[in-house]
Amino acid sequence: MRYRTLGGTGIEVSTYCLGTMMFGAVGNPDHDDCVRTVHRALDAGINFVDTADMYSAGESETIVGKALGGARRDDVVLATKFHFPMGNGRNRGGNSRRWIMRAVEDSLRRLDTDRIDLYQVHRSDHTTDIEETLGALDDLRRQGKILAFGCSTFPAEDLVEAHHTAERLALPRFRTEQPPYSLLARGIETTILPVARRYGMGVMTWSPLASGFLSGKYRASRPVDLDAGRARLHPNRFDPALPENQVKLAVAEQLADLAESLGRTLPELAVAFPLAHPAVTSVIIGPRTQDQLDSLLKGATLTLDDATLDRIDEIVPPGTNLYHPDGAWRHPALDDTSARRRPEGERAAA
Repeated sequence: MRYRTLGGTGIEVSTYCLGTMMFGAVGNPDHDDCVRTVHRALDAGINFVDTADMYSAGESETIVGKALGGARRDDVVLATKFHFPMGNGRNRGGNSRRWIMRAVEDSLRRLDTDRIDLYQVHRSDHTTDIEETLGALDDLRRQGKILAFGCSTFPAEDLVEAHHTAERLALPRFRTEQPPYSLLARGIETTILPVARRYGMGVMTWSPLASGFLSGKYRASRPVDLDAGRARLHPNRFDPALPENQVKLAVAEQLADLAESLGRTLPELAVAFPLAHPAVTSVIIGPRTQDQLDSLLKGATLTLDDATLDRIDEIVPPGTNLYHPDGAWRHPALDDTSARRRPEGERAAA
């Protein structure tokens, strides 16, 4: 396992980060098996664990808390996130001070810890001023409940605004960004990664297997079972009858051939790819089982040379997204027609 410094925090983290979204009801409901998976990751040298309050409605955090109880907690850089609604009712989500102060206490309780090493804003919230969010996070840092804070899947313009606001108000800034990045979704190379490098942010990328499309399970030469696994949850992403999925299957076939020429599997190639970018600190792997973890760990020593990266660029050009990598969030301007249309009276006058 290799290690890199997380932005300018001085914290050293493994280049593999254990993501725990699949721990709990959404993925693996067996708590003991999930705990064993965490321990196996730690034994392999992973010291970076990422979760979120909304993963299986808090169950993932509870499992991580069980796994890190005792002496192992001090050896782990623990990250979690807030933003998405937790339960019914108003003001139970978002990026307001009111919710942040409640959410952090809930996460600390579920994680069974006295501090969170990296507390992340899970998505942008355009109903909340960014200074409100930064001020609340700074207060938590001063209280020792969190040690550093960052964001996840922020548009580039929101990253820039956050940094300018922090500088203007003399507040601490976001130290990390967590964007989706894979061989099939390279869009962040155009904006997010250059901005992150400009501001010295640590970057932990998620979904290196493209929501399972690069797991090796989906190939053009094999029938796709739309009633099993991730395909059952998101059939539109895997249905081979759809033209966009035909393109992904054809590309995955070329990438699988490239991996085979290196004596590696497609998942190993996929997980190694984000780490080749100089802006990326760590890649988040999200196994559901110990076997999945073991298969991904085999690629921990893989470093891609220039010839391999050149071939990848030929297959999927830099900056290209072959699918929309973030299905959990849309910019509000796309759904709020008032953000895109002048009032009828103004249009008529023009």
